[in-house]
Amino acid sequence: MFAGGAYHGVVTVQSVSSAPASSPDSTRARIQLHAARLFVQSGYHGVSMREVAQAVGVTKPALYHHYADKEALFLSMLDGALSGLARLVEVASAQPDLRSQLRALVDELIASAPEQRVGLQLASELRHVSPERRAAFEGAYRRVWLGGLTGLFEAAATRGELRRDLPPAVLARAFLALLYPLVTGTPPADPQGTARALLAVYLDGAVPR
Repeated sequence: MFAGGAYHGVVTVQSVSSAPASSPDSTRARIQLHAARLFVQSGYHGVSMREVAQAVGVTKPALYHHYADKEALFLSMLDGALSGLARLVEVASAQPDLRSQLRALVDELIASAPEQRVGLQLASELRHVSPERRAAFEGAYRRVWLGGLTGLFEAAATRGELRRDLPPAVLARAFLALLYPLVTGTPPADPQGTARALLAVYLDGAVPR
């Protein structure tokens, strides 16, 4: 969710692929890995394409062969993140009911928590890109992540697994807010225990039954 110029959601940063070191895909992965580190350290405006090229160990023309400009490089990392979010929804969708779907999704988030934290830091810099490119990414984000989550809750409502007085979209956003402690700030000492507690509160409430 985007509001007030700030990013609220989950974004993953893809790790270097297992492709051969000389392949174009491997080169792009290395570029994104080093660029992510630089953007997190110095912010969008504090990083130049020359610095990225030096960190990767390629020439500046070689870097521009893969990415037309800094915006294209930056947004390519977030586009890759959308693929990761789509995978999370796909993994969850394979489960038979909403409870097991949410547990599967949270397990995947915990497993990728370090990348999630980096991704959130990158997404906070999205305000610096052109309005057109930002709008395009935000639209894709809403469709892939918010839309994917909402689809899980809509299907659960159709199966009779949810109360009828709350719209599935509201429940999806409430669940998204629940995820923040798992991927922001200082990592919890017991991520699995924290996740179980958060899910228990979300699914069963905090008062005695």
